[in-house]
Amino acid sequence: MARLKVTQTKSKIGGTHGQRNTLRSLGLKRIGDTVVKEDRPEIRGMVNTVIHLVVVEEVE
Repeated sequence: MARLKVTQTKSKIGGTHGQRNTLRSLGLKRIGDTVVKEDRPEIRGMVNTVIHLVVVEEVE
């Protein structure tokens, strides 16, 4: 199964409460943090919520 490498590139300051919670749910706490998650619809939805704050890459 494919995996997604999600890296936070911008600050959550100024974002909505939901966007801040989404970053926390993904496991991102500060700029430069990176997590690898399974490519599932739930994760894709969370990433789409904060796409302007993160960079996403597909990894094997």
